[in-house]
Amino acid sequence: MTRGEHGISREDVSANALKVMYRLNGAGFESYLVGGCVRDILMGHEPKDFDVVTNATPEQIKGLFKNCRLIGRRFRLAHIVFGREIIEVATFRGHHQESDENEGTPKHKVTAKRDAHGQLVRDNVFGTIEEDAQRRDFTFNAMYYSVADFTVKDFANGLSAIEKREVALIGDPETRYREDPVRMLRAVRFAVKLSMHIEKNTAAPIKALANLLQNIPPARLFEETLKLFLSGKGEDTFLMLREYGLLDPLFPQLTPFLKDENSKEMQFIRRVLANTDERINSNQRVTPAFLYAALLWYPVEEHSQRLQTESGLNAHDAFNIAAGDVIARQTQRIMIPKRFSTVVRDIWILQQRLPKRFGRRAFQLLTHPKFRAGYDFLLARGQTEGGDLLELAQWWTHFQHAENSKQKGMLNALRRSEGGKGAPKKRKRRPARKDSDA
Repeated sequence: MTRGEHGISREDVSANALKVMYRLNGAGFESYLVGGCVRDILMGHEPKDFDVVTNATPEQIKGLFKNCRLIGRRFRLAHIVFGREIIEVATFRGHHQESDENEGTPKHKVTAKRDAHGQLVRDNVFGTIEEDAQRRDFTFNAMYYSVADFTVKDFANGLSAIEKREVALIGDPETRYREDPVRMLRAVRFAVKLSMHIEKNTAAPIKALANLLQNIPPARLFEETLKLFLSGKGEDTFLMLREYGLLDPLFPQLTPFLKDENSKEMQFIRRVLANTDERINSNQRVTPAFLYAALLWYPVEEHSQRLQTESGLNAHDAFNIAAGDVIARQTQRIMIPKRFSTVVRDIWILQQRLPKRFGRRAFQLLTHPKFRAGYDFLLARGQTEGGDLLELAQWWTHFQHAENSKQKGMLNALRRSEGGKGAPKKRKRRPARKDSDA
């Protein structure tokens, strides 16, 4: 497509991405913008980042840019750093030959390798732009914009897919999913993000192959779940993941609670995700910890109750053990960095402390560094479950914004209305000892 046919202007492209392409071209290499940035510009969206592809090898790229660092073992990439912006540059991918994966090849010379499930664990085979296009995942990601002649090369009818609002894989879907199971998550993410549908052949194998996600490193899945749920369309993404059976390999402890569409567990998670979407779309701050606290809350609650029944533990000890167990099991599938898992536990523990309001406890809880997150979590629970839980959340809503004198009045009223229930018990005075003549 010529400039007049596609309408992409250099004004749509990051100045730093243009610098990278101009320098590569000036050194005698080919270079193109590729993937999501080209797709987004053609759809009228503002790209979040710009990826460049070239026939220069990673080492040749590094030789041209002092601000370059090479990353990755599975996929060797060059990152060109311009302050906060990073332009990712990849070398054209080629097709694998049997010799690439030959067991007799010395380890340091192995350029491509698959595991027993067909997943690519090393992929440093370089090729031509035509081969690179065939190695791309989705048809609308195989479009290449050249700053040398301002054309767009569309190798897989990506523009047609955009017009059809269709997420379609290049090649045989089962083979492509086995190469990289995360493509199943990407298919869902793109479908929701771009308001598209997943093409029927692309969708067909997903449920049967969903368990392949168990082979993906937990750290990588953490990054992928952030993209899924912190995109501003987390609720719709969650529902589509459930539709395609992709929640179970990600959150195996949660899925038993989601069989009923109208269950309190389902409604609670949808409420939290909807609130998160609203905050993101209003440019407000969100934390992954709150999301994970919600996704794992009912497994923790159920496990805690079971420990009390089966082991005779008190509520406090059972809850602490349950929290540790649930987080430990979850990190076997999705790694939750400690800076977030610590906050998750703080939010959960506050659910145990917020009902205890007598004496100085209420004032002490207001100073807790995670009080706001704990309160927001309680409010979402109350709005979902109603009853005493909603009354408790509403009490905290009024108490935290009230003046000091009114706060004391609320505590006195609470003590009177509950007849001292939950209040610290006063010690009974022993009767004065009577002196005896004996």
